[in-house]
Amino acid sequence: MKKIFLIFIIIMSGFVSAQTAKEIIDKNIELSGGLTNWKLLNSVTLQGNVTLGVNDDYPIKIYQQRPNLTKTVISINKKETAIEGYDGKKGYAMNYATNKIQEYPNYVAESFDNDFIDWENKGFEAKYLGKEKVNDIYCHKVELTKNVNKTIYYFDSKSYMLVKETKKDEVLSYGDYRKVGTLMMPFRIESSSPKKDSDYLMLINKIEVNKVFPANTFKF
Repeated sequence: MKKIFLIFIIIMSGFVSAQTAKEIIDKNIELSGGLTNWKLLNSVTLQGNVTLGVNDDYPIKIYQQRPNLTKTVISINKKETAIEGYDGKKGYAMNYATNKIQEYPNYVAESFDNDFIDWENKGFEAKYLGKEKVNDIYCHKVELTKNVNKTIYYFDSKSYMLVKETKKDEVLSYGDYRKVGTLMMPFRIESSSPKKDSDYLMLINKIEVNKVFPANTFKF
């Protein structure tokens, strides 16, 4: 009887954990604008400044459009230079050894949406990992797993906004959330990695949504 009861507790613990993870993700989506409004988002333009290394600071623009089109442009000496992008067929990025843009045949384009938008339909499994303090913020930890890919998301336990996400080779931190139309978006994004060769801090000063881009926007 005691063994049966123990098995029951283990099963129920797993069920509650899964439910809690789903509830936290649903709460984030709801409080950041709602699933319908996120799905109505078709394009985003970010403008601001990015700091690379210690003192290298550049104006930056990022263009993104469904399903996975993207282009990142920085200004050097008031001249705009594309440093990365995907036009729907080809991926390209700056080769800093030659200081030229080159095509990468194996470029993997990222989805326009975060993984936790429609995570169940995408084949992810969600697991609640408890609470953890990130700087001065108590956060809910939720792990999303698909095949060998695993990401841990940290949601503010009060506002449910995303504070941090940890991947195998990168940690992204988010802050300074503001309302853009019907959606809450971060205006501060920081990336760090074990090798420290691609770290950056991006401070955004303007976000525009659902603009119609010219047909050649994502070409290089």
